Amino acid sequence: MKKIFFTPGPSQIFPTIPKHLKEALRKDILSLSHRSSRFKKIFYKTVDDLRQLLNIPKSHHIFFLSSGTEVMERVIENCVEKHSFHFVNGGFSQRFFETAIELKKVPFRHQVALGDGFDFDKVEINKKTELICVTQNETSTGVALDKKDIVLLKKNHPDKLLAVDIVSSAPYVNIDYSFADLVFFSVQKGFGLPAGLAVLIVSPEAIEKSKYLINKGVNVGSYHNFINLLKYADKGQTPETPNVLAIYLLGQVIKDMFKLGIRNIRKAIEKKANILYNFFEENNLYRPFIKQSRFRSKTVIVVEVKNGSSNIIKKLTNKGYIVGNGYQKFKDKQIRIANFPAHSLASVKQLLVYFKKYERQKNL
Repeated sequence: MKKIFFTPGPSQIFPTIPKHLKEALRKDILSLSHRSSRFKKIFYKTVDDLRQLLNIPKSHHIFFLSSGTEVMERVIENCVEKHSFHFVNGGFSQRFFETAIELKKVPFRHQVALGDGFDFDKVEINKKTELICVTQNETSTGVALDKKDIVLLKKNHPDKLLAVDIVSSAPYVNIDYSFADLVFFSVQKGFGLPAGLAVLIVSPEAIEKSKYLINKGVNVGSYHNFINLLKYADKGQTPETPNVLAIYLLGQVIKDMFKLGIRNIRKAIEKKANILYNFFEENNLYRPFIKQSRFRSKTVIVVEVKNGSSNIIKKLTNKGYIVGNGYQKFKDKQIRIANFPAHSLASVKQLLVYFKKYERQKNL
């Protein structure tokens, strides 16, 4: 039975991945030296195409790391001497906050209930803050923050660096990078690749902060500090032996996305999200976890299931449709459904056929 993964990461692979893997084997990409001219060409091409796909300005640098979790650590190390400020409303925004604590910083936190968004205008950010950290799309709860609010946050605090986690919303979310200093995502979600690669986009101001901390004698990490990453990126390389295959595959998927058109990809995600939310709003057995529609993620739809989610998840799995459990304390109460470019409209509609079938069985 062919399975379709609606899990929020790792998720369904992009449909062209098998073809690109075969081509990678044929071209000996898996044995390629990361110091070779061939790899440099792959590096530069992937960076240039990603810049075009996501409208990343030339002023911002692009680094390859191992995971979104690693990126959180590198961002705190390189941009915070003492104080960061974190908007927390779920497991991954909490992880960002805890990372700062583990690195012996003194972070501030504004926390709201799980499932809630933020009214940024009403939050007082401590004047000592050096870096503001925002999770634009909270994978654990399905809360998405409006990009306009994020822009306003930076406009209201131009003297502070702004980090934005788009791990589960890229490439759907259209970030204005002129109002963001550090933006990052992993490839195993919206780009439909195997896990093991993250992308960090860094402004000149964030680079300067790293230099400032180094000159002040602050520990900003070793081989993956921003200055070292930049030195190698300028040469089309990484400091260490990277996930060469993942960088190659990312480049190939980006080419495929060019063919589809990023606007078309975003419109398709919105269409599928509307179908999913409309269905769950109209059924007695299910209901969207996020009550305010303006905070509902288009890429991670979180649903509460009356009397628990375990049975429906098992039934869907038996049909080859793998959905995500609720996160942590919601494990047996909720279902998380990924809505990424790799998920076709037809597969979404078929998934809902099985949801409807289960609802009828419960009502008999």
